[in-house]
Amino acid sequence: MEYNDQMKNRLKRIEGQIRGVLKMMEEGQDCRDVVSQLSASRTAIDRTMGLIVSENLVECVQKAIEEGEDTKEYVDQAVNLLVKSR
Repeated sequence: MEYNDQMKNRLKRIEGQIRGVLKMMEEGQDCRDVVSQLSASRTAIDRTMGLIVSENLVECVQKAIEEGEDTKEYVDQAVNLLVKSR
């Protein structure tokens, strides 16, 4: 699978969010604000994982269709991967 710029940019934004959380902690900011930013980072990571899994699934299903294979296994694997990541 090829990881596109959109995926990489998402991770760069998350990296910036995490740096921001560290700065907040170093500055002694309120726990609720820190946890709120950590929650936002986690959500961004979850969405990025979903994007990666869905893009990979599309590639696998298209290839399977071209080769006359059953696509159910690929869908099941993608669902299991997302479920395990939670």
